[in-house]
Amino acid sequence: MRLVLDFIYRAAGGLAALFIVAIVALVFAQVCLNLADKIAAALTGSGVGLTIPSYADFTGFFLAASTFLALAYALRAGGHIRVTLLTNRLPVPARRMTEAAVTFLALVMSGYATWYMGLLLLESLEFGDRSAGMVSVPLWLPQAPVALGLAILTLALADELICILRGAPPSWEGKGENLLSE
Repeated sequence: MRLVLDFIYRAAGGLAALFIVAIVALVFAQVCLNLADKIAAALTGSGVGLTIPSYADFTGFFLAASTFLALAYALRAGGHIRVTLLTNRLPVPARRMTEAAVTFLALVMSGYATWYMGLLLLESLEFGDRSAGMVSVPLWLPQAPVALGLAILTLALADELICILRGAPPSWEGKGENLLSE
């Protein structure tokens, strides 16, 4: 089961990375088109008007997808900001209880967000909601990776809570402090 869960977290992180690459490619292509337009304007006196329709909308959709798909991977890697000023001063049993309580609270909040994002996605499907940009996109398309990312985060938090309650240290323990030194 551990291998399957770790695969899910890594796959979501990999998808998030692909969306970041898509953002870079889209912005790079638009910058090249802007440059070609400026060169054409300098040579001929008027620009051609080259642009990628709704590229700002697409990069926004890709940013939301990459952000939410990366949440579970970042949790497991210790990439989330954690304030450990208090918990590091607690004895180990109290620290474990605090970690369990905070993880449970995060699980409840993530489950709530997942539920309502799923309802929003279903509502967008039911009513055929579309984006307002030059290229009209069915809204369920950019909402789906957000809902998936939240669902995977909820799964990761449930996984962490079970591990903590069994006495194992959280997966992020000792990792976050060393992220910048790697």
